[in-house]
Amino acid sequence: MKYTHKKIFNLLLITILFPVFIYGNTTTKTPVDYVNPYIGNISHLLVPTFPTIHLPNSMVRVYPERENFTSNRISGLPLIVTSHRGASAFNLSPFDGELENVGGVLNYGYDNEIIKPYYYQVDLDDYGIEVKYAPSHQAGMYVINFDKQNINSCPHLIFNTRDGEIQVEGRTISGYQELQNNTRVFIFLETDIAPVAVGTSVAGGIDTTKKLTSGKNAHFVLRFSESDKQIKVRYGVSFISEEQAKKNLRREINHYDLDRLIQVGRDLWNSTLGKISIEGDAEDEKTVFYTSLYRTYERMICISEDGQYFSAYDNQIHDDKGEPFYVDDWIWDTYRATHPLRVIIEPEMEVNMINSFIRMAEQMDNFWMPTFPEVTGDSRRMNSNHGVATVIDAYKKGLRGFDLEKAYEACKNAITEKTLAPWSSKPAGELDHFYKEKGYFPALAQGEKETIPEVHNWEKRQPIAVTLGTVYDEWCLAQIAKELGEVDDYNYFIERSKNYRKVFNRETGFFHPKDQQGSFIEPFDYRFSGGLGVRHAYDENNGWVYRWDVPHNVADLIELLGGKEKFVQGLEDMFSEPLGKSRYEFYANLPDHTGNVGQFSMGNEPSMHIPYLYNYAGEPWRTQKRVYNLLKQWFRNDLMGIPGDEDGGGLTSFVVFSQLGFYPVTPGLPMYVIGTPRFEKVTMQIGNGKSFEIVCLNYSPEHKYIQSARLNGEVWNKSWFSHDDLMKGGKLELVMGKKPNKHWASSEDAIPPSFEMN
Repeated sequence: MKYTHKKIFNLLLITILFPVFIYGNTTTKTPVDYVNPYIGNISHLLVPTFPTIHLPNSMVRVYPERENFTSNRISGLPLIVTSHRGASAFNLSPFDGELENVGGVLNYGYDNEIIKPYYYQVDLDDYGIEVKYAPSHQAGMYVINFDKQNINSCPHLIFNTRDGEIQVEGRTISGYQELQNNTRVFIFLETDIAPVAVGTSVAGGIDTTKKLTSGKNAHFVLRFSESDKQIKVRYGVSFISEEQAKKNLRREINHYDLDRLIQVGRDLWNSTLGKISIEGDAEDEKTVFYTSLYRTYERMICISEDGQYFSAYDNQIHDDKGEPFYVDDWIWDTYRATHPLRVIIEPEMEVNMINSFIRMAEQMDNFWMPTFPEVTGDSRRMNSNHGVATVIDAYKKGLRGFDLEKAYEACKNAITEKTLAPWSSKPAGELDHFYKEKGYFPALAQGEKETIPEVHNWEKRQPIAVTLGTVYDEWCLAQIAKELGEVDDYNYFIERSKNYRKVFNRETGFFHPKDQQGSFIEPFDYRFSGGLGVRHAYDENNGWVYRWDVPHNVADLIELLGGKEKFVQGLEDMFSEPLGKSRYEFYANLPDHTGNVGQFSMGNEPSMHIPYLYNYAGEPWRTQKRVYNLLKQWFRNDLMGIPGDEDGGGLTSFVVFSQLGFYPVTPGLPMYVIGTPRFEKVTMQIGNGKSFEIVCLNYSPEHKYIQSARLNGEVWNKSWFSHDDLMKGGKLELVMGKKPNKHWASSEDAIPPSFEMN
């Protein structure tokens, strides 16, 4: 290996800046060492990305209970977050001093915080208390150190259930907290040393006569001897029972050795993240990459416990029959790239998740594929029914192990029997019959009041978002019908999948809401019309973003827009079009439409495929330029390094794919559109001992343009490759440069396939 001055300097820098990790024995950075959970913990506008401590897809997830990184105080210590971005169930509050006017949860000033995916440490400096924590899958452990210099020490632990029932016996506490939809989370907690007194807090002390308490903020106080300067707490959680929580703890943590637990978590994360290895000089980009990859493992979570699971979909305990049951997914966000990423690097897990969707459908009153399957049931949020996309994408890419016919029935039922009105689980009604007959979801006419009971009061009709999302879902249904030999269904749904044309305004070149009489709503501004979140027309993003929301038939969209030249110009116009209002006015109306480049929103999932659309018009160099700039501008190794709501991998999966150098524009078509890789070499472990490499020749972090390519030694002049190409293993070699080669992959036969692949 030839060492340049730059490489020698980088090696010295790494040695200086990254000393031996306190729980490791090497100075070589491993994948998990690159993870920075603080990225995005200050939001651009709405919800920050929380620094979550958990194992991959584990039931136990925790993060400091605060608004964001700027918060001055944290609220107790968390024990389990039961839904993505939710509050912790239960709470543990250490306290040193006399117990006076202490409630169920304490708020702390804090300092010296350290967060790794597998480890948490913080000083509660008001009391001189040091806290360390490590999670397991269904259990966790705290080590709490009280100030040894405090001669007036009186250590306490306050354990709280925010709404439930708990009981105490010696050094153990067990009980439950109520969640929604008749769902409970149970806990079994024990300390390594026995408290000298346990009870409920009363004025000036502890009532030790109570061994059971219930209700809002029900809590017990554990008082320890003044000589007890360190208390270790371990606990197990369950959605089945207190006894199962105890079993989960005994199975996973039968010791009080925190360092041992930390090492297990660290090793697991390295094994998981190490399925993709990257090489190159861009250290910050490696941090962004592995942090983004870690984010995709926050959900879905496995809630099988010793072969059983509680399902909120029928409020029953089930035998999982050897197939882990997963919940907590927002499919509207994750079908685009998170599920397609798992198809490649976690295929067995993806099959189990699809089987979980099917089980949920079977367990609900109506056999409908879920849309937002959470721990507490399917909340049916957002619009459309994109579970169908996860099914056909997995199947087209070779995954088996789930019943395609049963999945098809559940998906078809959800799309044809359930209302398409957003955020509703009601049966199909008047608007749905209109959609079936006319092919588009109608908007309210100017001045017309809403009278349809299926329409959510806040979320409105979202007619263009519903129409475009549903025609894509119908295209997915057609693909499954074709696989099953259902010719009539295929013909029916493939024709319906073209109905985006019915809301396309040929005069303006935008998808434009229509009323029930077939008239476009006028006057109309594609930036602002539609009310808060433009929900009377679109959803969270405006008409400039939804202009490109035909992922299953980009070729036809190009024709609708007047050909490739006008298509490219339309994309360029979107990235150049000013906000049109002051920033505070724009975001007051469109708070989700963040990460703006012109009218493009990098902060919301409907935009993620858009930068790759230049490839379909024979100008992949523009995709390379745009993706490179978007990553550099909006996804950075800093506290504001995520431009919008990071929906459990929904947004950061874009980063993973884009830094690798390709993206799944159309889930359901087994191919990937090439962008621009950010690393000198990428090696993806794809199973069966095979790997797929992406190698950049003439590499430099500033070289974003592809000059030429070879796939397994053969000249590659296409701006896409198939899933089969990837899964066979091999090598994609890309010669990179500082200036674009506008001729590479520009011919008609180089363009990515659209609608159907032969």
